[in-house]
Amino acid sequence: MKKSDALRQGAEAALTQYAALCFRSGSATGTEVLLITSRETGRWVLPKGWPMRSRSAGECALREAYEEAGVQGDLSGDCLGVYGYQKLMGDGRALPCMVSVYPVRVTELREKFPEKGQRERAWFALHRAAELVAEPELKQILGTFVAV
Repeated sequence: MKKSDALRQGAEAALTQYAALCFRSGSATGTEVLLITSRETGRWVLPKGWPMRSRSAGECALREAYEEAGVQGDLSGDCLGVYGYQKLMGDGRALPCMVSVYPVRVTELREKFPEKGQRERAWFALHRAAELVAEPELKQILGTFVAV
């Protein structure tokens, strides 16, 4: 389903998105997670986006990690879980979204990437990242994440 088709359905069905839980290991604080700010509200979030034709869910998450945060990395497992949120649209509507989260081990952070200048990015210890995100199910995913 194309994004435009999904948006026409309104709030009858939750829209699907895929997110990347970008992580690195080995620092003094243990595993760290990369969060970015949303463009609209400045909240701390994971990179996420819509399904893409001919890409798996994990590949979509990996692509969004690059576009929104400049992440180069590798998928590091299957879906970690799902969380819901309300996507605020430009016309004031709020559409329900369900987001599947995929672990991405970061190998490099690029300085040039498509959404550079539109978002901030920062590393946080897992417990701090869980405190900063708004969605309860995402807090739980972050709170139980173990890097493999």
